[in-house]
Amino acid sequence: MNSLILVAVLLFLAAVGYQIGRKRALAGAGGTIQGLHSLPSYYGAYVALWCGIPALLLVGLWLAFQATIVENMVIAGLPDQAQGLSSGELNLLMSDIRNLARGDITTREPSPMVLAAAERYNELRDFGFATMVALGLALGLGGLAIGWRSIGPSFRARPRVERIVHWILIIASAIAILTTVGIVLSLLFESIRFFSRVSPIEFLFGLNWSPQTALRADQVGATGAFGAVPIFAGTMLITVIAMCVAVPIGLFSAIYMAEYATPRFRAVIKPVLEILAGIPTVVYGFFAALTIAPFFRGFGESIGLDVASESALAAGVVMGIMIIPFVSSLSDDVINAVPQSLRDGSFAMGATHSETIKQVIIPAALPGIVGSVLLAVSRAIGETMIVVMAAGLAANLTANPLEAVTTVTVQIVTLLVGDQEFDSSKTLAAFALGLVLFVITLCLNIIALRVVRKYREKYD
Repeated sequence: MNSLILVAVLLFLAAVGYQIGRKRALAGAGGTIQGLHSLPSYYGAYVALWCGIPALLLVGLWLAFQATIVENMVIAGLPDQAQGLSSGELNLLMSDIRNLARGDITTREPSPMVLAAAERYNELRDFGFATMVALGLALGLGGLAIGWRSIGPSFRARPRVERIVHWILIIASAIAILTTVGIVLSLLFESIRFFSRVSPIEFLFGLNWSPQTALRADQVGATGAFGAVPIFAGTMLITVIAMCVAVPIGLFSAIYMAEYATPRFRAVIKPVLEILAGIPTVVYGFFAALTIAPFFRGFGESIGLDVASESALAAGVVMGIMIIPFVSSLSDDVINAVPQSLRDGSFAMGATHSETIKQVIIPAALPGIVGSVLLAVSRAIGETMIVVMAAGLAANLTANPLEAVTTVTVQIVTLLVGDQEFDSSKTLAAFALGLVLFVITLCLNIIALRVVRKYREKYD
């Protein structure tokens, strides 16, 4: 039995508990709902929650900490000569033990010590899993019994179930908030380490980006330059090009589908348009690299322009095509949500259809449209594959869309790939880039919220 089967068994046990609780409540009231304090579904939910939550919580915690506990026990059982290893050597040894225990390939011929440790690793893991299964099933059956014994016609099932659900929602919200805080703190702490080695002034205002640092003390020509202005400029350039493509086409498409298209045409064209959102970004990257970029280069040469084989224009145009559904679909929903009374009032005043759209519907739907554009901007800023395949990796400080540029996300991926030490300035620069990108996105959200608040007060 693996973990998924155990979870499925516990969920099935909870479903059985729901039916048992419901039937017991009805049987205690003589088969009539009027004799119960709460609806029968609340009695069933109470038993199901008692049956499922403690057992599933135990399984989740066990799976989260079992690997760490098993590895610590294996390390504690190693011979004395292995206890003096450095952290890197110990991690490599544990990697070999894990691979051998799972039947994977090891980095070297396993020694008797590694073989014995792998056998102990499997024994501890099997024993831990068996214990988890036994305790999980015991908790499930125990919760089923406790919930079943509590059921009676006068039992206040609804307040208790709602209280449990209330706390579940609070915990889920807390997890989401703590996850956000953890992401911010991880970026912040690693960025502080980076800025302790590289000046923030150089990073934020430097014009040269070459993060190649020396791997050895005697290595020459790899001191690193961390001026990130070319990266931010490339990101903004490609984003602006993408929005110049996506916003007009997406907004005009939404206006047509919401105000002019027949229901039959709308039912066909909207799903077709939203197919663009489901195409993998690597496919867009191939399309940009093999079709759009050569087209722009050939067209530019025919009129005497020097267009790079990898250009910001090609990446921006294809990225704009990719995010058209984000603007059109959300804007269409927002425009359809504008009350019909506003349209009727405008028509009653003698306005034409186009005047009504321009003077009434668009201003009333502007908060939602701003939200859709903001989502599209965030999607464009975070795109990687299209930029890698169509715009390249060169950190050029230029406003010319016909030249090759790079973006923040591409550089983050580049910096975190390879055999560079994780605490080097080159690697830590990725966290600094992520922190600046986070701040920029936060500022965009604040601006959008101010715009939304201003117009919402006017048109609500």
